[in-house]
Amino acid sequence: MADFYESLLELKRIGIPLMVVVAVAKEGAGPVDVGKKMVVAEDGTAFGTVGGGAIEFYAKKKCVELMQKHENLLETYLLSEGKIIPETKTLPMACGGRVTLFYEYVGPKEFVYIFGAGHVAKALGYVLRTLGFYLIVIDDRQDVLDDYPYASEKHANQFVPFIDEVGIRENSMVVVSTPSHEYDYHVLNRILEKKIQLKYFGMLCSPSKLDDYLENTYKAFGNDLDLSDFYAPIGLDLGGNTPEEIAVSIASEMLAVSNQRPSGMHMRETRHGKYRYW
Repeated sequence: MADFYESLLELKRIGIPLMVVVAVAKEGAGPVDVGKKMVVAEDGTAFGTVGGGAIEFYAKKKCVELMQKHENLLETYLLSEGKIIPETKTLPMACGGRVTLFYEYVGPKEFVYIFGAGHVAKALGYVLRTLGFYLIVIDDRQDVLDDYPYASEKHANQFVPFIDEVGIRENSMVVVSTPSHEYDYHVLNRILEKKIQLKYFGMLCSPSKLDDYLENTYKAFGNDLDLSDFYAPIGLDLGGNTPEEIAVSIASEMLAVSNQRPSGMHMRETRHGKYRYW
């Protein structure tokens, strides 16, 4: 059992998305005892067991599905082919018992690529690490990168070559905060050229810089370009101009997107009670 937890912690440390499956209840005959555990990685590889056979085969497939959504699940299975019990999934086994499995996502909340490791990016890293985000920081300034303490990974690369040579994970998040407008544009445009599907990508910029970028980008890619997951100027309008305040506004926006919440909405505006007090 010690090896199980050591392997789990090591995979979690290096940022591999994982599901932990635990048998939490059992009635009647079945190939698994309560408390048995299995870990499944995003590529389908697994260690541990929840009984083998059809139940384990199904659990591995379910893990890959749940991992894409970062969801947990409690599900009960009847191990008797051909029989039906309401709200219970039947698996092709002859045991006849029932087993309940709990699936828990234990990977990073989100994978975030931060292009540029300057003051705002450094403050942002401090916030995001406390929220369980996995941070990949890219900068070709070795001294600036060395002074960045919050990264899960650091890459001393030029920005666009990193995208070409290392790549960006699909459905991840990207923050562009390089030391140059030109570098920012190159990073964003390479993402668009490669048609990388992202959950969120944003640029640290002023409104005038954004106008300049959009004008040139629509000329290059056409007016029907889909920028629905692009956020610029990046962050919620919380006020404040320090790196720390800007970082909180960016992290708040990213968290709203990650949790599929409408960004920029005050909690009081979600009330539907009798009194509007503001």
